[in-house]
Amino acid sequence: MRAIDLSHATWRKSSYSNSDGGACVEVADDIPAVVPVRDSKAPSRGALVFGAGAWAAFVDGIKSK
Repeated sequence: MRAIDLSHATWRKSSYSNSDGGACVEVADDIPAVVPVRDSKAPSRGALVFGAGAWAAFVDGIKSK
């Protein structure tokens, strides 16, 4: 598996993250074919990287609830 350079990723906080600093998830959706996801309170811990199709299926599943 190849390493993915996230040093230039543009991170955005989930609109479902609460405003008091807890439960904050960030995604970077400007990387082709993958969607990195990280904890905004601990970005140095790295990111989980999902295939774009898997991420889209996850989001669609959440939206249908």
